Amino acid sequence: QVVLVESGGGLARPGGSLELSCIASGDSSSAYAMGWFRQAPGKEREFVATINWKESNIYYSDSVKGRFTISRDKAKSTLYLHMTSLSPDDTAVYYCAARSAGSVAATTTAISYRFWGQGTQVTVSS
Repeated sequence: QVVLVESGGGLARPGGSLELSCIASGDSSSAYAMGWFRQAPGKEREFVATINWKESNIYYSDSVKGRFTISRDKAKSTLYLHMTSLSPDDTAVYYCAARSAGSVAATTTAISYRFWGQGTQVTVSS
């Protein structure tokens, strides 16, 4: 079992930056891929970024590619999402997710992730 807690959300102006963090606890010593998803008001949850266990494969949605950076610090059991050049379209609740133990490959589909955090709100407004 893995428990995920996101933090770092808040209000940003268009063109600004934010960094989200996700601390994992429980079976954090196991190998598993992780990812970030987001859900805007009235919309379905969508993929943002993912990283495999060895950190050799990273994928981003087309809407955030070149602006967001996903990374992980295994020693601190923490996943990060560094966001730059933010726009109002980035406004959403952001969720971190972890696959089950032993699922090391990165994936863009939400159903592939077993554990989810509670979410952190990101609002981009002028």
